Amino acid sequence: MAGLIKREDIDEVRQRTDIKEVVDGYVTLKGAGLGSFKGLCPFHDERSPSFTVRPQVGRYHCFGCGEDGDAISFIQKMDHSSFQEAVEKLAARIGYELRYEDGGTGPSREEVGKRQRLLDAHKIADEYFRAQLLTPGAAEGRNFLDGRGFDRAAAEHFGVGYAPQGWDALLKHLRGRGFTDAELKLTGMFSEGNRGIYDRFRGRLIWPIRDIAGDTIGFGARKLYDDDQGPKYLNTPETVLYKKSQVLYGIDIAKKNVAKERQLVVVEGYTDVMACHLSGVSTAVATCGTAFGTEHIKIARRLISDDGTGGEVVFTFDGDAAGQKAALRAFEEDQRFQAQTYVAVEPSGADPCDLRQLKGDAAVRDLILSRKPLFEFAIKASLRRHNLDTVEGRVAALREAAPVVAQIRDSATRPGYTRELAGWLGIPIEEVSRYVGAAAKRGAPGGSPTAGTEQQATAAAPPSSGPVFQRPDPRDPVAGMERQALEVVLQDPAVLRGGAWERFEASHFSTPAYGAVHAAIRATGLAHAGDPVAWVEQIRQEVPEPLRSLVSELAVTPLPASTAEAMQRYCRDILARLFELQITRIKADKMGQLQRLDAASNPEDFQRLNRELMQLEMERRALRADG
Repeated sequence: MAGLIKREDIDEVRQRTDIKEVVDGYVTLKGAGLGSFKGLCPFHDERSPSFTVRPQVGRYHCFGCGEDGDAISFIQKMDHSSFQEAVEKLAARIGYELRYEDGGTGPSREEVGKRQRLLDAHKIADEYFRAQLLTPGAAEGRNFLDGRGFDRAAAEHFGVGYAPQGWDALLKHLRGRGFTDAELKLTGMFSEGNRGIYDRFRGRLIWPIRDIAGDTIGFGARKLYDDDQGPKYLNTPETVLYKKSQVLYGIDIAKKNVAKERQLVVVEGYTDVMACHLSGVSTAVATCGTAFGTEHIKIARRLISDDGTGGEVVFTFDGDAAGQKAALRAFEEDQRFQAQTYVAVEPSGADPCDLRQLKGDAAVRDLILSRKPLFEFAIKASLRRHNLDTVEGRVAALREAAPVVAQIRDSATRPGYTRELAGWLGIPIEEVSRYVGAAAKRGAPGGSPTAGTEQQATAAAPPSSGPVFQRPDPRDPVAGMERQALEVVLQDPAVLRGGAWERFEASHFSTPAYGAVHAAIRATGLAHAGDPVAWVEQIRQEVPEPLRSLVSELAVTPLPASTAEAMQRYCRDILARLFELQITRIKADKMGQLQRLDAASNPEDFQRLNRELMQLEMERRALRADG
């Protein structure tokens, strides 16, 4: 059996991996000071970005939920993989050959982690389906694409393939590549009958469904033949890899433009995504057989950096009753967004694919440009359910529409739609305002759901035999000074060159938590400070376990400097302030000794203390002059 990865190789992978590049595959990051980047946390739902990455030290930390770690732990959490699988994935990413304790080359093919084996099977199946689209048997599939305006280049760009007719074409192919039936059952690509497993997708056009990192995790299949008794579209069922509530088709292709333009366009089908991208709407994605829900929103918010400073989500739906129902379901999730939500419905009811065929690429772009605020669509939809020609109908419509208007977050927009609603109903604005106000009060939250969470978690935590560290008070100026000094040292250990290390080592930190971090830095020393990633990790291992998250937090906190020169000046100034604080503390101690001393009976001690006080004052003035 394969052994563990050698420790020095793990350290090498950690040191060589650019954590920003890894995180960029999942989260949209923006600059947050020199050498720091910030985005919406992928581990909890938040409105303002508090997830911070500092590549120089190879770590991330969320100041909202407290999650922290390095590139390895990030991959573990995001891909739900083991530590070894995460290291192997990152090693493959940088082209580094791992060594194992048994002297071999790692796990054999049969011992590779379940997730990676599933990914391998999907990758091979993806390649197989794409190759099959070029065979004579796939003529019906190519005709389908041609009939919808998609040429060979478009099919290749989106990875469209073809599943041959028959029961075991893919099964034989994957068996021939070394996969066992037990493994293939877990992929979702096969059904099972009395005689064993057989191909789930047969005689169908195939779209690969990929995750945000670009790995194929499932497939969508469109019926082509009249004798196919299955549904029009058949998707991969839920598997270890494929969770339809967390998947957006096209996200791997769209993610860069979504982040750049801060726009996400949600369409209904695979061909609609293709039509949008080919028409110039490169931010389009689609759900896979399910409504746009909470997990999809988390993905969207991370990509568009949904922090209340812009961004938009545009839903396109068919103009029929089902499309309107889908739009209203989307409106129910609207409050989870800071971004503005819109709906774009073609008056004729055509979807983007049909619209592109009928009127060309420009018509698809115009459809998105014609978007209307989702709450306006929801208001008008509620009005259509009532007979506005009667008093009773208008009052009933007001009662239904008022809560919709009350949900509008923008305080400047809400009064405008209150007036619009009054005009649409022919009811005095004072009465409409009264209904909207009452609806707003009924819907007001009873308080922050997260209030007191930290205190509750602390109170509920089991007793520990280790030391207990209180969170330092941010209002304490001394604690603030000590924190800034540790941030500087962890992020730029070069500032401790020369005699600064001795001064820092001799410093006293009065805040217990910061004192423990200071002690860990002294114990670690500067021998490995030339490799900040390894150095910070050593310090994390040196502190008590409850403080490891604090070390990560200190190591990634953005420092207030926008240039390298300003950063050096800031770091020097902070250390100078720390050393001045230490001098002031020592002076106070010696002044106390001097006041307690009888100068007549101890003249030598009296003179010595005065000389020491004078020397300390000279050092203090020199530090201030340097600052």
